[in-house]
Amino acid sequence: MAEKMHPKINIGLMGHVDHGKTTLVEALTDKWVSKYSEEKKRGITIRLGYTDFTIYQCQKCKKYCTSKKCMACFSDCSPIKMFSLIDAPGHESLIPIVLSGAALFDAAILVIAANEVCPQPQTKEHLRALQVGEVKNIIVVQNKVDLITREEAEKHHKQIKDFLKGTIAENAPIIPLSAQQKVGLDFLISELMSLEEHPAIEGDPLFLIARSFDANKPGIEPEELSGGVIGGSVIRGKLKKGEKIILKPVLIGGKYIEIETKIKEIRRDEEAYEEATSGGLVAIQTSLDPSLAKSDKLVGCIAGNGKMPPTIQELVATYTLFEKYEIKSGDTILITCRNSRSTGSVGGIDKKQIKCKLNAPLCADKGSKISYSKLIDHKWRLIGWGVIE
Repeated sequence: MAEKMHPKINIGLMGHVDHGKTTLVEALTDKWVSKYSEEKKRGITIRLGYTDFTIYQCQKCKKYCTSKKCMACFSDCSPIKMFSLIDAPGHESLIPIVLSGAALFDAAILVIAANEVCPQPQTKEHLRALQVGEVKNIIVVQNKVDLITREEAEKHHKQIKDFLKGTIAENAPIIPLSAQQKVGLDFLISELMSLEEHPAIEGDPLFLIARSFDANKPGIEPEELSGGVIGGSVIRGKLKKGEKIILKPVLIGGKYIEIETKIKEIRRDEEAYEEATSGGLVAIQTSLDPSLAKSDKLVGCIAGNGKMPPTIQELVATYTLFEKYEIKSGDTILITCRNSRSTGSVGGIDKKQIKCKLNAPLCADKGSKISYSKLIDHKWRLIGWGVIE
């Protein structure tokens, strides 16, 4: 039996609100990313959305496409590579969600609308998030070129180049396209095919939880209930169906604890698997009380077995701040480490280190990279980064 194909690369979609990230996902996959009812009402992405898609190659003309029939010669195509797409919110009040999502990215597409001046505020902040997360594989999409003239597109292209200069994305390819009209997608697909697959990291398994939910329908009989589902990505080792895992830190009854559960099922985009390895996103049904997983209650937790990062309530870390920002003793800041985040009070700060007492525990090893955000004009702003000592 042939081995099932599964995504080996997580691609984050970044960019300012309404610049067309979700429309680009639809253009690539012919489906919308997973959405919550609140998102559908408001018409914006407010949490991490995700979906998988496959790139095919024509058996005759060898061109890449996103369907089983070649759009150029109408011959049959064969699947050759799968990706997981993670749609990050573009709204300015949701940067903490973007930062926690960046921990899952192997690569990123930065979407910039050609009919607006570059950079917009969240374009700038999302690029900083990629820089802090050390996401080096970046593709820039100049979207909505169908709404402007050729001369305007060239002027806007220069704005993008100037914006990227001196950043982690300075040499990133810039692909002009229209996601709405599905024009220029072939150039983006060629760039996606050049991305290297996520390297497998050996060791005790570690799973970052980005979503959690109760999959049971209302009115189901108690004996038919299925356990809570966690969604996210394996960043080390592998998880197998039937084995026990630890989740932490889980908030129950006002206390953060570790809980043990069993893996009942592993799925990737509706396909069942016996194990989950690094690369791509996966949903794991557990034996947990489904109410514990409802409405993303477990987001920010980690899962695994064997040696796992310790749970910490206080931290000492280095800090590097972006221009114009500062931190003072007594400030309340938001600290993000991988997929989890917590507010905390700055207990002390000198020229090299910051000491902080956390309001909620984080799971982190010494040497882990963290980001700092501060509440400015009632919104969390990314102000810098550091390393836990």
